[in-house]
Parts: sequence; structure tokens; C-alpha cells
Amino acid sequence: MSGHDSKYFSTTKKGEIPELKEELNSQYKDKRKDAVKKVIAAMTVGKDVSSLFTDVVNCMQTENLELKKLVYLYLINYAKSQPDLAILAVNTFVKDSQDPNPLIRALAVRTMGCIRVDKITEYLCDPLRRCLKDDDPYVRKTAAICVAKLYDINAELVEDRGFLEALKDLISDNNPMVVANAVAALAEIQDSSARPIFEITSHTLTKLLTALNECTEWGQVFILDSLSRYKATDARDAENIVERVTPRLQHANCAVVLSAVKIILLQMELITSTDVVRNLCKKMAPPLVTLLSAEPEIQYVALRNINLIVQKRPTILAHEIKVLLEFKEYATEVDVDFVRKAVRAIGRCAIKLERAAERCISVLLELIKIKVNYVVQEAIIVIKDIFRRYPNTYESIIATLCESLDTLDEPEAKASMIWIIGEYAERIDNADELLESFLDTFPEEPALVQLQLLTATVKLFLKKPTEGPQQMIQAVLNNATVETDNPDLRDRAYIYWRLLSTDPEAAKDVVLAEKPVISDDSNQLDSSLLDELLANISTLSSVYHKPPEAFVSRVKAAPRADDEEFADAGETGYSESPSQGVDGASPSSSTGTSSNVPVKQPAAAAPAVAAPIPDLLGDLMGLDNALVPVDEPTASSGPPLPVVLPSTTGQGLQISAQLVRRDGQIYYDISFENGTQGVLDGFMIQFNKNTFGLAAGGPLQVPPLQPGSSARTLLAMVFSQNVSPGAPNSLLQVAVKNNQQPVWYFSDKGSLHVFFGEDGKMERTSFLEAWKSLPDDNEFSKEYPNSVISSIDATIEHLAASNVFFIAKRKNANMDVLYLSAKIPRGIPFLIELTAAVGVPGAKCAVKTPNREFVPLFFEAMESLIN
Repeated sequence: MSGHDSKYFSTTKKGEIPELKEELNSQYKDKRKDAVKKVIAAMTVGKDVSSLFTDVVNCMQTENLELKKLVYLYLINYAKSQPDLAILAVNTFVKDSQDPNPLIRALAVRTMGCIRVDKITEYLCDPLRRCLKDDDPYVRKTAAICVAKLYDINAELVEDRGFLEALKDLISDNNPMVVANAVAALAEIQDSSARPIFEITSHTLTKLLTALNECTEWGQVFILDSLSRYKATDARDAENIVERVTPRLQHANCAVVLSAVKIILLQMELITSTDVVRNLCKKMAPPLVTLLSAEPEIQYVALRNINLIVQKRPTILAHEIKVLLEFKEYATEVDVDFVRKAVRAIGRCAIKLERAAERCISVLLELIKIKVNYVVQEAIIVIKDIFRRYPNTYESIIATLCESLDTLDEPEAKASMIWIIGEYAERIDNADELLESFLDTFPEEPALVQLQLLTATVKLFLKKPTEGPQQMIQAVLNNATVETDNPDLRDRAYIYWRLLSTDPEAAKDVVLAEKPVISDDSNQLDSSLLDELLANISTLSSVYHKPPEAFVSRVKAAPRADDEEFADAGETGYSESPSQGVDGASPSSSTGTSSNVPVKQPAAAAPAVAAPIPDLLGDLMGLDNALVPVDEPTASSGPPLPVVLPSTTGQGLQISAQLVRRDGQIYYDISFENGTQGVLDGFMIQFNKNTFGLAAGGPLQVPPLQPGSSARTLLAMVFSQNVSPGAPNSLLQVAVKNNQQPVWYFSDKGSLHVFFGEDGKMERTSFLEAWKSLPDDNEFSKEYPNSVISSIDATIEHLAASNVFFIAKRKNANMDVLYLSAKIPRGIPFLIELTAAVGVPGAKCAVKTPNREFVPLFFEAMESLIN
């Protein structure tokens, strides 16, 4: 409908349905057309106009294409809820599929594929068969897609009626768009079928390559993606394919370019001629660089794909990317984090490209001369790595670096400078003085700096065993063994002490041993994973850098009779397992995507459910494909877990559980103990809506439990859209079921620190800026009168293990004040000031955060961590 049709969306009349019914049966064509527009408008805004089904369908008998489209739109929407009435439209479909106007024939066959009603599918086979052989290519290409949609509804019917063979015949069609749509349909069908459906032969290959030049851009993408599945027979065959595909690199559509790149990379594996390979790399480079001048979203996708390509073919962009001066310019920007990344990128260029190392060093020295503190410190960090990558090459710049010694206040920069002084002590005349300047603050330095200072002092002593270094080494070893609680530092100091006191020559062999040359392997992927991702270039897989099966389910779910009941039950707020999608989505496939992606179905309204949860969840938990039990458990060990369902409540079954974080992933660590007289199996689990939208990231893996036995497993959790409204809380409501018992419901109280992310560390300057930028109203404090901190270093390490990161510390009278940072999902930071006196009961925690609602949970978490 056009913009002038907005009038149909508003009405002030009473008895709207009877009025519409009257207008739909009017003898005047224009009135009927207006009435259908009003019906579609009402349907669009959510009104139920299904009672007008018969009247609207009667309006199908028209030559007016616009009116017919509107009626078909109505029919698609209500056919599933009115299947018996939908049969009334079959005759019109059949008639329209033979209409002289090809647009009407195509419209009929397109609508057939969208009406997902089993009762009328049989009636649509003959019209579809006719349209697949229609004289008009527009009708044929529409019919090709309809076959894929019909396969999704009833695969057996499509195969029995020979539609797959008809689709394959269309690959030989003389119209390139028909060929493209046939390929797209066959690829879609192949994705949802376990057996081979669409295999490209050498005969098919020629036809697809011929159609490629005349297709629209998306037709080219379909054909190119299908061609990527073809395995060339030999080098000559591969060269022929590449030659025909290479012109697509010049296409304006980036999807066409990336699909062409994918094929060329795959075929290059078979090409033996180094000249041909070199030439292909030269041809691929400019189009890839051109993609980087597109809008930011395209740039991101292009960069993620280029990241994969250069890992496979490192020389492909060797002559195209000239970034050094650009990085230098970035390093003078005002955004501190951006500047640091630019400086670090210059260092990575130096380490990766030996011929660029000298120029990178020159740029870094120029940046150091600017005397901007954070730039200088970042430059020293990367120069340390350059020294390690190219030993005995660039040490002449050490004197320049030493000039910045007094400005260093960041642990990593300090540690890097200390490493440089210790490593090249014999070349630095006043190395002992430089190291000595750090010794006064040794006890207060972070562990990273202390470890480097210890090793550097030992190196100095071994290289210059004079009186000065002897006194220094004695002081450092004493500090590192007697005055510290850090076991790593203490152990290293004792090893050095024993080496130096028993065999100084052995100490030289250990401490001054030749070091392996470092390399930059950041973002490097395993070769097998890289090959799989390269085969999926131009798809989400190559953007996520994950294989498709890691985030897309290709399992086809059969339609269920109890969908409506499932939708109602979903309103209780429990999320189903991943086999049913996210947030209560029911299994339903959508033609036009590469996989069977769950689509959320509208759920019927239900009243709010008060605790305890009613028994209707028993039906929800018992659905055939709600959760899939797996026989092989994921083993988990660790300290005993808190009991969440005692055996007295669970009729002999006891459940213990706790949310934990391991390697950046949140798990539900859960244990089952069978105190019954029989075997318990078929365990399933679901989680109610909660503050972080936590849901099971996979099926619960628990083996059959024999009487008296137990099992413990780690269930990976995901953040879904199953978020509960209201003030944040740490309550997790859980339902667990097995084949022998009723559904058990229990509540588990987690701790916010489980959600503290690995990305929560802040630089000191960023911390200060963030603290100042937040208003005073966002600062809160809490006393912990019973908390006793026995060691500052141990506390820092303990907090860091839970992703509460140390920023700085200071003394306030006899109190130690620590500044720390943490971050939870949605990017919510916590800026923390922790004040305590070592060995004295009582601690105070102050926090600033932009999200005040999480403060109570934060204080609970900090109390548990400190204690």
C-alpha cells in the first residue's frame, strides 16, 4: 500500500467487522478493494479479522493485481489458524497458476510456498509442477524457490513427486536467473537434508560458470557459494574454474567479491604452478583493499575475512598495505586506549615484518620524543619485544629509553624497562644506579615489577660482580624472601640464592642462557579450523571465526501438535534447551536461510505466576524434544557444592549446585546423588527468567544414576534474551526433571563476582578519568567490620583470580588503600577503593558505577571475596 493509504489504519466507527463484511461483499469493485485494504491495515496493527476469511477469499476472483496481492497476504497470515477455510482458496490458486498474466502465475506459486498447511499441500503439487515448466522465466524462478519451501513443509512429498529432479533440470535452463534460483533452492534443501541432494558434476559446473556472467548480483552469490563445494579433479580443472571466476573480483557487491575470493582460495590448493598462484594473489589483493573503503560494517566484515586469508596466504597483501605513517598519526590522537593500540600495532608490525623493523623503531623513537607519558610507556613495552625479536640489532637506542626512566608509573612499562636494563647491563655504564632507583619502592611494587627487578639484579650481578651489585643483590634477595607473601617471587628468589651461593657459573648458564626468538602469533588459528573457516568465507562463520555448527543448529524439527500448549507454557518464563532456540522459541524453520534457525512464535497471554511455580511446568518439561539427554557426562571436580535440593525434599534425590566461572565461561556446576532404590535417568534442566538472562548453553549431560551413586557435571551457560524485569538480584530459579520423578523446583543464590569479566582491567589514567566523570551520587560505600586482610599482595592476587583487577595503591596513615576495577556484562564497570589495615579487623569498600541498581549485589560479592 502507498503512503496515501494511511487512512485505512484509523477508524472511529463502531461495529467495524460487520461494516467490513458488508463492504467486502459490495457490488462495486472500488469499494471491495478499499475494504480489503482496511482489513490488511487492521491485521497489520494486530486486530483479529480472521472472521472475515470467507469474505476476503471471495475477493480473490479479480483481475486487479494489487487487490489479489492483498488477498494473498491475508491468506498467508490466517491459513494456519483456518486450515479448513483455506481449502476454499485452492481452486483460485489452481486457476491463477494458469492465468495469462505471468505476474499472477508467479504470485500464485509464491503464495503456495508460504501457506504452511498440510491439508492443502497436496492440492498445490500440480500447479507447482506446471509452473516449474512455465514458458515465462519469472514464473520458473519463483517456482524453484517454492520447491525449497515445500520441502521444508513435507520433504517426503517433494521427493515422491519428482520435484528435486525438476529443480536439477532447471540448472540447464537458458535463463541465468532461473539457474541461480534453482541452485539456491537445491543448496537450501541440501542444508536441511542428511543425505547428498545437490552434487556438482563437471557437466553441471560448465552450466553454472556460463550462467554466472549474466545473473544479478545475488544470483551470482548463490552460484559462487555452490561452486565452492565443487572438488576440482586436477590442477588444470582448478585453473579453469579460477579463470572463469576471477572477473567477479571486480564486482561492486562485496558479497560477490568475497564469494569469488573463497572459490579462488579453495582452488589454489590444487594449483601447482607458483607463477599462477603468485598472479592470483596479486589479483585478489586490490579488491580486498577496496572493501576497506566501504561503510564501517562492511569494513569490519572484510577485516575479519582478511584476517583469515592472510593467515593462509601471508604474502597476499605484502605490497598493498602501507600503514606505518597511519599508525604514527593514530598515536597522536586524544583517545588514550586508541593511542596505546596504535603504538602496540607498530610494535607488531616490527615483529612480523623484519624489513619494516627499522622504520618502526624510528617511528617509536619519534613518539618517545613527544614526551606524552602514556605514549612513552607503551613504546617502551613494544621496544622490549623488538629487542627480543632482533637481538643485538637496535640496542643503540637504549640511552634514549633511559631518559624516560623517571616518568614510568605503569607496571608493564616499568617491568619492560627493568628487563632492558638487566638484559643489556654490560652496555649501560650506570646500570646499577638505574636499577637501584627502583629498589626503594620494591615492597610496594606489583608482582610483575618485583619479578623483573629480581631477575634484572641477578643479571647485573652476574655481568658486573662488583661491590655495588653485590649489595643490591643481597637487599633484593632479602626483600624477595623475607618481606614478601608472594610465593612465585619467594620461590624464584630462593632458586637464585642457592644458584649464586653454590655455583655462580651454573647460575650464568641458567639466567643468561640464550633466549628463543619471539614471534607474533596473535590471532593465529589452528590449521584445521582455519581451513574450515576459509571454506565459509562470506558467511557469519568467517566473521565469528567459529565453525557453523558452533552457533547454528541444522537439525530439522518435526512439527508438533502441541505448539499452542508449548507457547502458553513458555509464558511461565522458563527457557528451553538450545534445541528449541532462545527464550522459548519453538522449532520452526525459515526458508531463505542457510540453516534451520529457530523463530519465536507468538505466545498466548498468561497471568503472572506467583511462587511456588504451578505444576503445568511438568508438561513443559516432558515435551519429547524439549531437552536431549546425553549419556557421556562432562566430568567436574572441586570442593563440595552447596545443597540446593535436599534428599528429604527430592524423595531421595539430592542436588548440589553453584554458578562458577572458568576460562571466561560461566558454568552451572551441578551434582546429583541418588538415594532412591531405583535407577534415575533422563535428567533435564531449565532456568526461569533472571537478571542476566542466563540459560542452559546445551543439554544436561548426566549418565543413568544407579542407587547410591552420584554424578557431577559442568553445564555451560549462555546469556540469552530471557531477562527478568525489575531490580537486579542474584536469584536463579531452576527446574530439574528425570524420567522417574516429578519436576523439582529450587532456588539458587549466586554471587555477582561470577559475572566479573576478563575485560574488566583498566589503565590507571582511564580509571582516574572514569572516576572523575561519574557524579558523586554514584559513589557508595560499605563497612566490613569482621573482615581481616592478612596480606595486601595475597589479597590482590586473590581478587585478580575473580577478575577484580589491581590499579594502584597508596598509604593513608596506617591504612592501605587499594584501587581496583571490575566489569559485568552489558559493559557495566565498577571502580573500587578498598581500605584496610593488614591484620586488623575491619575493611571499607567504596565503589563508583554508572549503574546504581547493581551496587547491593556488588557489595555482597566483595564481602564474600574479601572473607
